[in-house]
Amino acid sequence: MTGRAALAASLILAACIQAPMVATAQDVPGIEICTVEKTMERRTSCLQSNVDFLQKTMTKLAADHQQKLDAAKAQVEGLKAAVVALQKTVDDLQAAQKKAIEDQKKKAEPSPGQDAGPAKEGVK
Repeated sequence: MTGRAALAASLILAACIQAPMVATAQDVPGIEICTVEKTMERRTSCLQSNVDFLQKTMTKLAADHQQKLDAAKAQVEGLKAAVVALQKTVDDLQAAQKKAIEDQKKKAEPSPGQDAGPAKEGVK
């Protein structure tokens, strides 16, 4: 029984391999050369097909570019927010540095109630 199944399978396979391969024509969208068409109706149809293809292509490209522009705008807004945050940090650090310098100057200067130097004894 396995012999019969193998024989039947091999016959079917051989028939499939030897059968002529018939490819069905497919209308692939794209630009066609319309000058080869003989009749006006076919030429008009060809031109309309080209127009439709170009309109679809332009619509698709416009949508793609708009999506890229929107992504770029979002990225720019994010970068602007980062710059503002960094500028605030720089301003805070500069203010802290100025305050530290002023504090050091105050510590280094004598207060008005104190003498500038040691008192000299024995001066009459």
